[in-house]
Amino acid sequence: MIDRDDEQSDLLAQRFRTFYPVVIDVETGGFNSKTDAVLEVGAVLLTMNDAGDLEIDQTFFHRVIPFDGANIEEAALKFTGIDPYHPLRIARTEKDVFQSLFQIVREAQKAHQCKRSILIGHNAHFDHGFVNAASERHNLKRNPFHPFSSFDTATLSGLAYGQTVLSRACEAAGIAFDENEAHSARYDAEKTAELFCAIVNRWKTLGGWPLNKS
Repeated sequence: MIDRDDEQSDLLAQRFRTFYPVVIDVETGGFNSKTDAVLEVGAVLLTMNDAGDLEIDQTFFHRVIPFDGANIEEAALKFTGIDPYHPLRIARTEKDVFQSLFQIVREAQKAHQCKRSILIGHNAHFDHGFVNAASERHNLKRNPFHPFSSFDTATLSGLAYGQTVLSRACEAAGIAFDENEAHSARYDAEKTAELFCAIVNRWKTLGGWPLNKS
């Protein structure tokens, strides 16, 4: 993680009302967060550079062993191309993955003088639901994310670029997007992070933040 001085950390804290922004993408065995398996988790932690622009700090990624009794739809596996039973697949338990993620996010949140973290996702309600379900399933303490608020890049890119599909929004924003790499939690999280940073930084360039800048 990039070390930041107090002034820069405070600036990021001011930007989102002391919420620390974290981009999340989950690849799953279906659409039901209560019953369907989490197969991959990607998270991108953000920071603010000397110019006050938002940028990527570090990426967290793990493949996940489906929890006991998890449902996995064949259609979901065909869509993502993930084989959760491949003998060479290196994966960790769902509990371990989310415990590690929460710890890393809390450390970054503290370093940036933020009071809580906020989840950013492309169609964020989907990813947020699976994060909350995993946290509840394993009775994990100190979930750093706000329980229901999130930032949705599908909505933001619809406003900024007139596109809501991730690949098309990236294209409109001038961000390279490889369809062959899509539906990997790492790749989609990183592209969503690039898109979110582009929108936030463009808004700053247009004078939208800080509102009272002299």
